[in-house]
Amino acid sequence: MPDELITQSAAATLRGVTLAAINDLVRRGRLRSIERYGKVLVYRADVESFAPVRAGWPKGKARKAASTERRASEAASAGNGRSGRKKGGKK
Repeated sequence: MPDELITQSAAATLRGVTLAAINDLVRRGRLRSIERYGKVLVYRADVESFAPVRAGWPKGKARKAASTERRASEAASAGNGRSGRKKGGKK
């Protein structure tokens, strides 16, 4: 059955994650869902084929490129290169 619907609890058991994790994916729209009989149901095929996106900074060369790009954009937005704070002691 390609359109088989399962509960969020069953989806969590199927994926080996918590119910909260499945609920979060549904809330963010990462898993299709419908509400029937007062319960939120998800498509079994979507749960089985779900591939998580790795969060955080990229590894290796991609990380270095992203870091260099970030520093360049920060320098450009700073204008004159000053952070706006005074240096030195009290006056």
